[in-house]
Amino acid sequence: MSTPLSDRSPLARTEVVLVSYRSRSHVEELIAGWPSDLSIVVVDNAGNVDGLAELSAAHSNVRYVDGGGQGFGRAANLGAFSSTKDFLVFVNPDCRPTATHLEALVVGVASDDSAASHAATMTGHDGSIEAGVGGWEPSLRRLTVHALGLGWVFRKAGLFAFPTPGEHSAVDWTTGACLATRADRFRELGGFDESFYVYAEDVSFGRSARLAGLRTVLREDVLVRHGSGSSGAPSLEMLRLRGASFAGYLTRYHRSRAWPMRGLMVLGALVRGLAAALRGRRDVAAQQWAFIAGTVTMTAYVGGQEVAARRLAEVTGSAQPS
Repeated sequence: MSTPLSDRSPLARTEVVLVSYRSRSHVEELIAGWPSDLSIVVVDNAGNVDGLAELSAAHSNVRYVDGGGQGFGRAANLGAFSSTKDFLVFVNPDCRPTATHLEALVVGVASDDSAASHAATMTGHDGSIEAGVGGWEPSLRRLTVHALGLGWVFRKAGLFAFPTPGEHSAVDWTTGACLATRADRFRELGGFDESFYVYAEDVSFGRSARLAGLRTVLREDVLVRHGSGSSGAPSLEMLRLRGASFAGYLTRYHRSRAWPMRGLMVLGALVRGLAAALRGRRDVAAQQWAFIAGTVTMTAYVGGQEVAARRLAEVTGSAQPS
């Protein structure tokens, strides 16, 4: 166990929010690597099937909240809105921020009155920066660049940012995989958008911040290893959820242009899927087909239950797709 926090450490005023779905081994590793008195809330979206309640009870600095299997945004809000700390850091169980990383993000957002959040830059195991660490509000132009696969060439013209190590990118939204915010500001902004079961809540949080005149900051100096895909539901299920959530975002916030924008997303996934199939990468092609299915139908399933269209309808009052 790491050295306890000093009273003057910014982390003494911070709570880490871990939303878990069958991710006990990840949660256990994170807890073991952080200071023994760092406040942590584990929001369990899997009904304690892996013993997270007992694991949490074994640590005096950890509290357990049943997320009710309601998806990431709603579960994260349960943990955040019940916190008594001044700062929050949302951490995906499959990334590995150290206490130094967490403190850098908290110090940054605490000293930045113009920011709604400071987020770490996620890297793969080889140190390369992941796609999707941040990006810009969708538009027909940006989605065209994305669909044509030109985002890697015109790195600030597409949907996603592709920063190089040490390069600062002024983005409209950042990943929520390791994100620090002031607790009161997070509540004022309404927390994460619960219209989406999972995915797109980070894009929507960036939108809410901009409407309030605030920035979401991607910290190029805080690089955190991320084990994408090693936590949670099967990848095809998650890819369909991703497509359904982004389609839901476009439908809710870009109503007049939602169909052509969704069409561009489908086109991009179709091109990537065909290219993967021609290379014999059937697994990658299947992921693109799953994404297309979610984007077209706006439906996705967890444990056999449709969750994406139902959640969007519940929050917005809109009709579910037939």
